[in-house]
Amino acid sequence: MIDILSLIISKGDPTWIKSASALKRSPWIENLNIHEANKNKADPRLFTSHLPIQLFPKSFFTSKAKVIYLARNPKDILVSLHHFQSQIPLFLSHSTFDHNFAEFLQGNVVYGSWFDHIKGWLPMRDSEKVLFLTYEELHQDLRVSVEKICQFLDKELSEEEISSVLENASFQVMKNHKLENGEVVTIENKEPFKIMVMRKGICGDWKNYFTVTQMETFNKMYQEKMKGLGQDLFPWDCC
Repeated sequence: MIDILSLIISKGDPTWIKSASALKRSPWIENLNIHEANKNKADPRLFTSHLPIQLFPKSFFTSKAKVIYLARNPKDILVSLHHFQSQIPLFLSHSTFDHNFAEFLQGNVVYGSWFDHIKGWLPMRDSEKVLFLTYEELHQDLRVSVEKICQFLDKELSEEEISSVLENASFQVMKNHKLENGEVVTIENKEPFKIMVMRKGICGDWKNYFTVTQMETFNKMYQEKMKGLGQDLFPWDCC
C-alpha cells in the first residue's frame, strides 16, 4: 500500500520508490522521532501505523487527513507474522508455528488482538475519511483498487500513469527492490541482522501450515469474535 500511494502521488513515476525506502516515504506515527523531521514537509504526506483506533492520534478525527485501512485474512497474517518473527533474534527462542498460533489467538502479539483491532476500526468504514480495503482485493483486481484509492484521495491519473502504478506496485518488482527487502536492522546490544519482508505475497498460504485441528480452532474463535458483524463482510468469510 505504501508503494501504491507513493506511485499515485508521483503520478506513476517510480523514481521515489527506487530512491527512498518505505520507512522514509511513509514513516510510522508510532515513532516519536519522526514528527519533528516531517512536520515541515509539503503535503501530501504519508504515514504508516498499526495502532488500534483507541490509541490513534485524536487529532486525526478533526483534521483533513484520511486513512486507508488495509485488512487481510487473519490466517495469512498469522503465517506472515510467524515468518517475520522467525528472523528476529528476540523471538528465536519461541518461534515455532504452534507457539505463534496460540499467541495470536490469545492476542499476545504486538498491537494486540487482530479481532479487537479490526472491530475497533470497522465503525469508521462509512466515514468519508476512511477507506477500507483488503489484501485480497488488491490481488483480485489491482487496477480497480488503485482507481478506488485515487477517487478516495481526489487524484486523477491518466491511463499511462495508472499502468505505471500497476507495474511498479507488483509483488515481484517490490521483492527485487533492495531498499525494502534485506534491510539491515539494529537493536540495542544486539548484532545487526537482515529482515526479508517480501516472502510469497499470495493469498491462502495458511493452508500449507494449519493442521485440521488448528483450522477448526481458529474458525470457531473467528465466528465467536466476529459474530453480529454480518455474513461475507470480508473476502475470506466465504472461503
